[in-house]
Amino acid sequence: MPETAKHTGLAYRWADRPYHRKWLLDRADELFDVFQFASINPKGGFFDLKRDGTPLVVDNPVRGIHTAARMVHCFAIGDLFGRPGSADVVDHGMQFLWNRHRDQQHGGYFWQVDDNGPVDASKQGYGHAFVLLAASSAKIVGHPLAEAMLDDVTEILEARFWEDAHGAIAEEFSADWSPVPGYRGQNSNMHLTEALMAAFEATGERHYLDKAERIADLVIRRRAGECGWRVPEHFDENWQLDRDYRGNEMFRPSGTTPGHWLEWARLVLQLWVLGGKRHDWMAEAARGLFFQSMSLGWDRTHGGFFYTLDWENAPARRSKLWWPLCEGAGAAHYLAEHLPSDFHEESYRRIWSFIARNSLDRTHGGWFEELTEDLSPATTIFPGKGDIYHALQACLIPLFPATASLTRVISETGGPTLEV
Repeated sequence: MPETAKHTGLAYRWADRPYHRKWLLDRADELFDVFQFASINPKGGFFDLKRDGTPLVVDNPVRGIHTAARMVHCFAIGDLFGRPGSADVVDHGMQFLWNRHRDQQHGGYFWQVDDNGPVDASKQGYGHAFVLLAASSAKIVGHPLAEAMLDDVTEILEARFWEDAHGAIAEEFSADWSPVPGYRGQNSNMHLTEALMAAFEATGERHYLDKAERIADLVIRRRAGECGWRVPEHFDENWQLDRDYRGNEMFRPSGTTPGHWLEWARLVLQLWVLGGKRHDWMAEAARGLFFQSMSLGWDRTHGGFFYTLDWENAPARRSKLWWPLCEGAGAAHYLAEHLPSDFHEESYRRIWSFIARNSLDRTHGGWFEELTEDLSPATTIFPGKGDIYHALQACLIPLFPATASLTRVISETGGPTLEV
């Protein structure tokens, strides 16, 4: 680790302290404990969990593709650590993605299925991005379906979703690949950027990285840069901003979403490193995105990040969700490593201190996924404990060099050390 990244005016970084590193690893273990067994649906796929860690719906629940793909990714990380039973979870998820979500007639992957087949047979860019991430992570741990899935989803993304004129993907198609017109979104492209980097790391194939850089150039350098390093969410088919869009508040929230500014701050720094630090604008963008998130998105009264802001930067949805906090912690770590400053370290400490006070469920384990503005647990958007992905990555990212995806750095280092 560069010496300049270790010390700021605060004298030391939390991420360098053995106690803090153990505390993070303990939180990661708790998350693995919550999800490893309780979420397994014996009929295939995974249960969403209630706040107490039991299945939200037992009888034939609808399963979203992102849930299975994220579980594959997270337990591939567990397998790389040597956590017993993780490989079984990876296999359970890969089998479900390949045999139940994959459309064997038209190609591609269904958005939602249940025991009887597709419930929502649409082909979503967001879902396919996570299939690419799952296949890339599964390849790192040597799952036998990984190569076939990686080839399959790569071909689908290239042939169906990728729009070379814009350097990004289309959002949605019907089951038979009829276009669903009128919308382009940054969220699916952001997660595809994450997955493309993972695929590049797993395969060494440069075309993945080239696409990730083109998406970042469009969404961040141009569109976010035009908005003062606030990431616009919604666009028309020509990638012109649609400020009035109203959609699904879970996947396509209206207004702007500071959590995505934070997520992009980390991803664009990772992309900067993977690309050999060729694009100076990426470091500038990461710094600007993070600063705007902390300045505009952080609730100075109660703490936490507001879920959404309007275009005058006023809070719109005032809920405090877990995933912006997770992305804030990861972004602050990346910035403290690559662009060290007291502000980045102070922000890292502020975010984790808020999480420790308010977000950890000390009764049932895991995290509260939603809090009200004044920090009471709530379920208006997220019904319980549906996801391990954001929180697990937040706990583990500070334990490794800020240079690559977790699967890559874990496979290279053999796992976390408590001392740096």
